[in-house]
Amino acid sequence: MPRKIAVYPGSFDPITYGHLDVIDRALQIFDNVIVAVACNSSKNALFEIDERLDLIRAVLAGNDRVKVDTFDGLLVNYVLSQKATVIIRGLRAVSDFEYEFQLAQINRGISTDVETLFMMTSVPYSYLSSSVVKEISSLKGPVDNLVPPLVKKALEKKFA
Repeated sequence: MPRKIAVYPGSFDPITYGHLDVIDRALQIFDNVIVAVACNSSKNALFEIDERLDLIRAVLAGNDRVKVDTFDGLLVNYVLSQKATVIIRGLRAVSDFEYEFQLAQINRGISTDVETLFMMTSVPYSYLSSSVVKEISSLKGPVDNLVPPLVKKALEKKFA
């Protein structure tokens, strides 16, 4: 039987407990999940791409069903190159839906071989975003319940 592979794309700047929740839940549906860090030069990232990859790999170490990778260009092309069939997108609120719906429709127009699966975030993470984490951390606020300890340490170093 063919393996079901999903791609969970994002900037992951930095990875949060909300992202990890979506990954864990996606693994209940798919055999493998590829966490694909987008190379997006239009975003002003706090962490360099290699730093993000290292953090994600460290946080997900030991889970052989998750691959951490980076991609450039069209997401659909990357998904197809990985022999995946599904793009996972997390939704926190209705406000996320319109933008994500547009992207899903565009991706579907590019390739009907790739589906988009929207996963609602778990309630404890419905407010959580990497932007919120960075803002709280930059103001020396507590992020213990928002990111893994390794990520907290990396944030403290960035904002020292």
